This record gives sequence, structure tokens and C-alpha cells, in this order.
Amino acid sequence: MKIGIQTWGSNGDIRPMLALADGLKKAGHSVTLVVSSIDNHRYDDICDQLGIIYRQVPEHIDFDMQDFAQRSFRMHPLQWLRALLDEAFFPCEQAVYQAAQQLVADNDYVIGHHFLYPLKLAALQQHKPFFSVTLCHAVIPNPDFPPLSFPYLGRAINKLSWKLLDVVFNLALKKPLSRLWLEAGETQPANMLTELLSSQQLNLVAVDPLFCPSFEQWQAQHQLCGFLNLAEDAQQWTIPDQLREFLDNGEAPVYMTFGSLQQAVPDWSMALFLEAVALSGCRAIIQTSSEDYPADSQLDQVYFIGRHPHQPLFKHCAAIVHHGGAGTTQAATRAGCPSVVVPFMDEQVFWARQLQKRGLAGPPLPAKTINAQSLAKAIQTVVNTQSMQDKSRLAGLSMQAHDGVAAAVRLLDSHFNN
Repeated sequence: MKIGIQTWGSNGDIRPMLALADGLKKAGHSVTLVVSSIDNHRYDDICDQLGIIYRQVPEHIDFDMQDFAQRSFRMHPLQWLRALLDEAFFPCEQAVYQAAQQLVADNDYVIGHHFLYPLKLAALQQHKPFFSVTLCHAVIPNPDFPPLSFPYLGRAINKLSWKLLDVVFNLALKKPLSRLWLEAGETQPANMLTELLSSQQLNLVAVDPLFCPSFEQWQAQHQLCGFLNLAEDAQQWTIPDQLREFLDNGEAPVYMTFGSLQQAVPDWSMALFLEAVALSGCRAIIQTSSEDYPADSQLDQVYFIGRHPHQPLFKHCAAIVHHGGAGTTQAATRAGCPSVVVPFMDEQVFWARQLQKRGLAGPPLPAKTINAQSLAKAIQTVVNTQSMQDKSRLAGLSMQAHDGVAAAVRLLDSHFNN
């Protein structure tokens, strides 16, 4: 089969789709991946290595992540999402749509990041099957749980809360999200969150079962596949000799990163990390976002590292300090590491709570209020709590037993030619 995949966002939105593309390619399909990268990172090299056709559309997105982060830091979640779309998606919506139309025309089936409604529209117009991938199950209605930021008041109230969330989301975003559909002469779905932003045929939920109790309560189109983890053989990364020496010459370090968000607050994040290291007395590996601390350099008990696959290094660490992104959360857990989570937004608070409930992290430390003292204390607690270390190791073994990519390919194959 000829399969087209389209995604938009930062590395955390793109990497799972790369993993899925790799799995489909290994299953014998021809795969094309279209990427809209808000940090303008390219994935040509890895796609060439994997035998995946790659297109970047548009070639460059004029989006200042650092400026956006500073202006949007204290916004309400829907305000934040609207601002992000206004600056990083809507200006390139037509280019994304045109790429989607071509992708649909060239392929038998198309798969999109759950926010890729232009691809859903193009598939509808050309009568091709469209499947989606959701990276966080917090947006999937489930009567056993309330939506983000809603209190738990029982199953009956949960159902009403999900309907209310649809109303609120429509009020905030229906007009701009419907524009493309109306211009194409199509009737837009009634609810943006629960109907527009995923497939009604098959929506793959790329979350490990460890984090998804009661997933059987979802509507039938939502199918749990598991974490879409890029295979080791696809990454071609080995620990540099200098870093290997650092690892061998002391106790397991604490790894620190805020993922793509770190590019938005480079000076603040590095100052926070370095002061917390000094206060906690730990050894650390910090993913650098500052010219003052170049990659593959060392300062006392701190090693600075650039961009790299997380899990091969996480498994050598005592704990992971991170922002609570879906990918980093699951990568840390799969590596058997406990977490210290510093969330910047509600979805990341959700992941922080998921870890806390399972004894894999302490309470979240919101970025709006964190300081080096509180971060240092949290690091010491995680590193010195044996029960948390033990639970993290068992959670890692549980995740390693699940192959999300293989499960996703099986689910897709069951819909091909169906």
C-alpha cells in the first residue's frame, strides 16, 4: 500500500509519526511523510536512512518560539492554543492543505496528527480513508474521568463536563477551524474537539496502556495502540566517548530538559537547572539550549548535551527532570526512570499527575512558580526514595513489553482494504 502521513508541531509531535512511518515501511508499505515543523527542524536524513519519502511544508515557518513563550506564559489554555494557532498554524494553513491534497492524491490511505484537519478535509473530498493519531488521551471523552481542569463529580457529571468542553471549544475555535471547510463547500463537523480533530474511522491513541485505565469506555473509533517509540535501529546514535567517560566516573546523573520549550526560555531554564544542581549536590546531564554552555562540554559535575534520542541515555540516569510532554514522559518511564515534572501548560500537568498517581514522580512543580530550591528538594526526594525507584523500574519493564508501533500497524492493516 501507498501510505501518506502528515504532521505538524514540534519534535514531540513529529517523532511518533516517524516511528509509525518506520513501522509501516518495515511492514512492506511505501510511505511518504509530510512535516510542518514549528521549530524548523528538518528530518531529511533519518527519512533517507529509513527509506521514507520526505517533504517539509512550508520550508520555513516564521514563528519566534522564545518571544511566544514569554508573551503566552500565563495564558488560559484555550487562549494559549488560539494564540499558537494564530501565529504558527493559520498563516501556513493553505500550504498545509495543498500538501494534504497532493498527499491524498498520491496515496491509497492517509494518516494525520489529530490536529491535521486539512488532511481530513482533503481525504473527504477525494473519497480516501483518513486515520488519525492522538498523542494524549486527556482529550478523548471518557465517563470515568473529567476533562482537563474539570473536577471529578461522578460519571453522570463527567458526561456533562465533556459536552460542556465541546461547547467551550466551539465558542473559542469553531470559526477559524471551520473556515477551510466552508471555503471548500463542505459542511463542517458540529463539534471541533470531538469530531473535527480526529478520524471517525480509526483514531490511534499513542499512549502506553500503563497510563490508560478504562480505555474500553472510549467510543469505538479510538483504539489504544501504545507509545510510538522510534526503534533503536532507526536512530543510529551511540553515546560519545566523552559522555561515556562522564557516566563511568561517578554516580548515575540526573537528566534535565524542557524539550522544545527549552528553546523558548533558554537563559531561565539553564539558570534554574544549574542552581538546582548546585543545591542538590547531584551530578547532571543538561540538554543545552544556550551558547554559553555548548554541547559536549562539561562544567564540574554537569555534562551538556545537544539534540539526541532520549531513551539510550535516560536508562543510565537516576531521574529525569522534564516539562511533562507526552513523549518525554513516556520515554522516561520506558527507561525505568522516575521523573520530576515542571509543567508549563494544562496538558503537561495532566501527564505530571499521571506519573504522580503511579508513584513515578512527586507532585508537579509548575513552571510559573518554581525556583531552584524547590527543584533541588524534589530531585533529592526522587533520587533517595527507593519505592519510587522500584516502581519506575517495574513500570519501565511493563512498557518495554509493549510494542506500540507493531500494534498500530496491526490496527491499520485491519482497516486497509476493509
